[in-house]
Amino acid sequence: MSEPMKLHARVAAPLKEVHRALTDPEALRVWLAEHAEVDLPHRYEFWGRHTPEGEAPHQRPLHVDEHTLRFSWLLDGEETTVEFHLAEEGAGSTVVSLSQSHFDFQDVITGASVRGVLQTFWALSIANLVDYLEGRELTSKCDFTSPELRGQFLIDASPEAVYDSLVDSEKASRWFGYPIGIEPHVGGRFAMGGFDAGPAAKIIDLEPGRRMSVDWASTGVTTWELEESGGRTRLSFVQSGFDTQHPPYPAWNGWLSGMAELRRFHELADWRPIWIATDPADAPEEVTATG
Repeated sequence: MSEPMKLHARVAAPLKEVHRALTDPEALRVWLAEHAEVDLPHRYEFWGRHTPEGEAPHQRPLHVDEHTLRFSWLLDGEETTVEFHLAEEGAGSTVVSLSQSHFDFQDVITGASVRGVLQTFWALSIANLVDYLEGRELTSKCDFTSPELRGQFLIDASPEAVYDSLVDSEKASRWFGYPIGIEPHVGGRFAMGGFDAGPAAKIIDLEPGRRMSVDWASTGVTTWELEESGGRTRLSFVQSGFDTQHPPYPAWNGWLSGMAELRRFHELADWRPIWIATDPADAPEEVTATG
C-alpha cells in the first residue's frame, strides 16, 4: 500500500476557529460540500455534486478532540481514513495538516480509481477553508456531476499584471508553487516541472494581455481569458477538448486551487504561499499542493 497523501497549510486564524470550521455543518456547506450533517461523535457526513462519489454520504467519524478530526470515507469500494490535525503557530495562526490513506498517484495518471482526485480535491478544499476563515471570497468548486469544466474569478489587480503572472515563468512558478517553464508565443512550450522535465504542453493561441490557450493532449486544452472589470480583472478559465466520459477532474481541481493562490498572490501585500512542505528535509520551506 502506498504512503498516505499529506498536505500542510497555514491559516491566519486561531485554532478554535479552524476547529469550528471543520466540525460545524453550516461552515462545511460553505467551504467544502453542497450538503453536510454533523453530530459528533456519532455523525460526520458531507456529500453532493462537489464531493467525489457524492451521490450519498460515505463518511463515519472515528475520533475527535480539540486538535484532531479523524473519519473514514468509503471511496471506490475502499475504506480510506482521513485525518485533520491542527497545531497553533503563534498568535492567531494555525497549521492545518491533512492525511488520507489509499491514495496512489498512478490513479491520477490512469484514472483507474476516483481516489486519484484526492490530492487536488483537498488542495482546493483547504484553499477555500483558508479563504473562508480569513474572510475572503472563495474559489469555484469542482462539479463532479458535470463534464463542463469552467470557472470565473475576479482578481483585484489590472489585466496587465494578471496576464504577466500567467506567462512569466518566474512569477507563475512562485504562485503555483511548482517550476513552470513558459515560452509566451504560439507554438511555445508550457512545461510543468520546467523545460528540462520532459515533454511539454504547447501554447496554441495567445493574444498578449487578453488570452492564452495551452494544449495538454489527452487532458484537453486550458484557456485563460482576461478582461477589465471595474478596476479589477475578470479571469475566465476553461478546460475543453477532453473525453467527456472521463473528465480530467484531478487536473481541474489542481488548477482551481492554483487560481485561489493566484488571487492571493495579487491581492495580499504580504503574500506568502499557504502551503508548507510535506517533508521539509526534501522540499523548499513553502510549496503549494497543486502540482
